[in-house]
Amino acid sequence: MSQTGSSEAIKLVDDRAAGRLLAVEDGAVVGYIAYFVLTEAPHALVAVHTIVEPGHEGRGIAGNLVKTFYGIAADEGVPVVPLCPYAASWAAKHPEQAPEAPAGVVAAAKAQLASDSDLW
Repeated sequence: MSQTGSSEAIKLVDDRAAGRLLAVEDGAVVGYIAYFVLTEAPHALVAVHTIVEPGHEGRGIAGNLVKTFYGIAADEGVPVVPLCPYAASWAAKHPEQAPEAPAGVVAAAKAQLASDSDLW
């Protein structure tokens, strides 16, 4: 995976079983996107939280996580529902890389999040 700038040594790892896209540097997780896969078709990837650990902010880690998250979804042929405020803001600034999910998919993602609220 190609990285640029100061986050060049960071590896992004999709831990689907845990619902995390991890940013790993020198063996330590420095940031992640917490997400889930929508149960019903089209099985969208739903970003719930984007976290960058203290001391690692300002290095482009969050942006790289969200960009990679959209790339994973594109490779799988599914939409992204950015329920995380950071992911939604990033998507609004990069519409060419972050296609908007259909309204019905967004509604289904919000409903699934609400029903699983004890997990978040």
